Amino acid sequence: MKKFISLIIILLLVGCSSKEKNNIVEQNKEEVVVEEKELTIEDYQNNKVDELGEVPIMMYHGIHNKNNSDTDYIGGNVDKDGYQRTTEAFRNDLEFYYNQGYRMIRLTDYVDGNIDVELGKSPIILTFDDGLENNIKVTGLDESGDIIIDPNSAVGILENFKQKYPDYNVTATFFVNGGLFQQEEYNEKILNWLVENGYDIGNHTYSHVDFTDVDASKSMEQVGRIYEILDSIIPGKYVNIVALPFGSPYNLEHENMQYIFNSNYNNKNYQTKSALRVGWKAESSPYNIDFNPKFLKRIRAYDNNSEEFDIEMNFKLLESNRYISDGDKDVVVIPSNKIELLSDNMKKEVKTY
Repeated sequence: MKKFISLIIILLLVGCSSKEKNNIVEQNKEEVVVEEKELTIEDYQNNKVDELGEVPIMMYHGIHNKNNSDTDYIGGNVDKDGYQRTTEAFRNDLEFYYNQGYRMIRLTDYVDGNIDVELGKSPIILTFDDGLENNIKVTGLDESGDIIIDPNSAVGILENFKQKYPDYNVTATFFVNGGLFQQEEYNEKILNWLVENGYDIGNHTYSHVDFTDVDASKSMEQVGRIYEILDSIIPGKYVNIVALPFGSPYNLEHENMQYIFNSNYNNKNYQTKSALRVGWKAESSPYNIDFNPKFLKRIRAYDNNSEEFDIEMNFKLLESNRYISDGDKDVVVIPSNKIELLSDNMKKEVKTY
């Protein structure tokens, strides 16, 4: 009925003056609701829906304006261990994720168990450590005083990808140290631009400390000082997540873990809800009984001839057990043979097939 009313309104607008059009629209402000078809078991089967599958959290560091052929290492690696990547490789990575049916989501949404991905697609999370200049290099300010971003920096490439695929929710979480993005005159503008444009900022400790080498006092300073800096620039707009430098400590039982998650710095309390490991493979679904949001693995985004858990190896592994969405963020759909893997703390509607 509402579709029919809308058609009548459109016909009435034809040939009307601007004033008459405004009157017609004002008198017929009725929301048009398009009823969605309820999915069937066959729909779930055809799309191989499995919301207990694994989710890749990709770990990047630097993105260097080079071609793959400009380096001395495998694929798009700029350094021996593959923590630095070429712009060519990063662009190819994004295309690969998209063409393989992955869609970006925010890390904080994943931690909170809120995955909003279209039917038949899979979530993927992008993270960047160290707050390097080439993550979002500013080349100056425009006439309005807004930052001009180098198109060959990580964010410049992501923004271009956003324009190329308007249906793609392009996002990433950047974990910073005390130098933020190494651009003192622009750092404040950079942080505000990122959170205003769909990106997140997290904590990577003040001086990239190894938590296995410091005491309680130093641990609190390293975590709390970054929270203090972010509170002064983007209060309430950053994520309380710590990316652990070097992946240390390597277990939740380490004595310094308590100071990472909940402590005090400069007479101000701070709380951290998740710590990210260096890791090597994909993480569990947030609805899986084994999911622990406090200690999450990441995939090192590098090339190594499909060995040692590089990108190629990980995505081959994911082919048999990836999270595939039903398209409804409020309902969790899983194959019936996986019911025993479902979390005991489920707060969403669950459907099996």
